[in-house]
Amino acid sequence: MSKQTFPLRKREEGGEQPYFPLGPFKIRLPLVHYKWAWTEFLAALFLGVACLGAGTAITIDVLGVDSFEIALTFAVVNAIMYAVPAHFGDPVVPGWITPALPLTIAYLSDFAIGPERIHAMIALQLVVALLFFIMGMTGLGAKLVNIIPISVRGGIILGAGFAAALNVINDRIPQGPVTLTISVIIAFFFLFSKVLTKLAERDSRFKILKGLGIVPPQLFAIFAGPFLIRELPIPEIEWGFTPLNFGHVFENYTVFGIGVPDANLFVLAIPMALMAYVIAFGDMILGQDIVRESREKRPDETIEINTNRSNLVNGIRNGLMALFTPWVPMNGPLWAAGLVPITERYKMGKKTMDSIWDGLGTFRAATVIAVMLMPLVTLIKPAFDIFFGITMAVQVVVCGNIGMRLLQTNEQRSVAIVMAGIIAIVGPAQGLISGVILYFIIEYGGKFEKEDAALAEGIDEEDEENEEK
Repeated sequence: MSKQTFPLRKREEGGEQPYFPLGPFKIRLPLVHYKWAWTEFLAALFLGVACLGAGTAITIDVLGVDSFEIALTFAVVNAIMYAVPAHFGDPVVPGWITPALPLTIAYLSDFAIGPERIHAMIALQLVVALLFFIMGMTGLGAKLVNIIPISVRGGIILGAGFAAALNVINDRIPQGPVTLTISVIIAFFFLFSKVLTKLAERDSRFKILKGLGIVPPQLFAIFAGPFLIRELPIPEIEWGFTPLNFGHVFENYTVFGIGVPDANLFVLAIPMALMAYVIAFGDMILGQDIVRESREKRPDETIEINTNRSNLVNGIRNGLMALFTPWVPMNGPLWAAGLVPITERYKMGKKTMDSIWDGLGTFRAATVIAVMLMPLVTLIKPAFDIFFGITMAVQVVVCGNIGMRLLQTNEQRSVAIVMAGIIAIVGPAQGLISGVILYFIIEYGGKFEKEDAALAEGIDEEDEENEEK
């Protein structure tokens, strides 16, 4: 009898990796539809726990969860939700709606810690899930985003950056000023350095190194914080598996225990949910672009990219977490620092990675395993707050870059900068309303814009006629 090889189901040259069809989804299982990729497994052992660290700190700090064990339960469910896209046919490494996180924190700060804030979070995440579902079923996601003026989109993103900066200065630096400062410097080098970018363009090894993103500063915080700088406590390693307490979470943090949020909370959540979706849709397009680029290098495999499926998958993730473990960062379509190293290895050829699903599936399946290993969790526990601070500091730069690139005119910049300040200082809803009002006061040209467009079109036609002559 011949030795069985994995995966059990093979694809034809140039075809799509096999799957089980399930409505709009394409179910792929480990060892059945994709190989176990040990490189991605080892990467996920650390990266998965690093994500858990920041998420746990956020859950305790913002949602008011009363113990580390309970917060871990939230984070483990989030890790399981990480595995949904790759196993349902969406070719990405998912993450949080990270740029929206500062806005979410600012929004929740208007509600008292306890049942009131938990209800506000549940309502917000359910509205976000509903938006994903509606856009996935109707295909209106791109149209919704395009309706929103560029100045307002820029204001949303810059407002997220301002809110992140305030969070770092007011709440994160006191937790470990030297450790956090050095960690942020390291993060900025790996993520934004022109020198490293140039090296990455010339050598694929540096490109993979650059793709590690915030991992190097997190490693620095884990080891330097307690042992060199001595601002953080020394880790107390515990053995075994991560303790979970679903009963307590079910009773105290879900609609089944504390009841359904009042209708007014769903209404209040609409502006914040719209902003989160606009940001998430941008991440979705970026993730698809990264995959398309890698697909061009590998004609041996067909990779289907489907925006509607991506919306539905993220609707499922947010809906389930809203009901069972409301998650402050919410569930977004992309973690670029996780996707880029996988696609870079995939582009090296079949011998390196036979199918892109090998890397995507293994990475997120391994994340679930990683967060269940208590030695890894307790190793990084002292640095959880530093991880939170690094995440916020990176968002300052990312949101600033994206926001400023969007804004082309003085009128757009004027609307966006005022709107951003109001979002960060007063609140997301007030900021969104002010941005719309300012757009009509400062920027909207009405019939003059139509006349300018018609004039420009006429000039283009005249130029084409002259060229033909």
